[in-house]
Amino acid sequence: MESVSNSVKRIIDRTPFLYEMLIQGILSYSNYAASIRPSVEQMHGKEVKNSAIVMAIRRYAEELRKKDTEQKSYNLRYEIMMKTNILDINLVRSDTIMGKLGELYNLVSPASGDFLNVTLGSHEVSLSISGKYLETVQRLIAHEEVLHRMDDLVALSLVFSGDFMSTPGIVYEAVRKLAWEEINVNEVISTMNELTFVIRREDSMNAFTVLQSFLGGV
Repeated sequence: MESVSNSVKRIIDRTPFLYEMLIQGILSYSNYAASIRPSVEQMHGKEVKNSAIVMAIRRYAEELRKKDTEQKSYNLRYEIMMKTNILDINLVRSDTIMGKLGELYNLVSPASGDFLNVTLGSHEVSLSISGKYLETVQRLIAHEEVLHRMDDLVALSLVFSGDFMSTPGIVYEAVRKLAWEEINVNEVISTMNELTFVIRREDSMNAFTVLQSFLGGV
């Protein structure tokens, strides 16, 4: 048998969008408690009063608000960089494509403003690159199995000067803010001091505004 409090937390955790509603205080505790009561009772193993569920929701909301406040006090500084005209391709990983990646690394010049990121999965390869290299990419992947492709994307990079890698919750906080604004993220790229999101051009200005203040304007 699980406690009412843990049952409520588990149910809320399945729907991250509720976090924002709880933090902002725009969720009706009573109505939501009534909607999840059957699930809570099933997890708890017996009947549960609506008031007990409301109390568990209220306590969890206070916990989330406290965490949100702590995140906004992070001692981090950052600037935002934007790269436009990004091509994003996902391929089936093969020996041939692995052998061709070196040509891209030799060709692309980040010092000149070019963008390139390659993510290697166990079975797939994700490639994000400046659109001006489209012809080269098309030649290299001519005989490869393409899973997904999008053109005319934008890469928004947060370049940190604080201790980004050792600060918990930063990636989650940024993704949460973007999701709340219904901004779809094609790629998430993280390095020692940079966090990059590859998104659609039409979402770029809204995303820029969200990321500009995602740590409370720090």
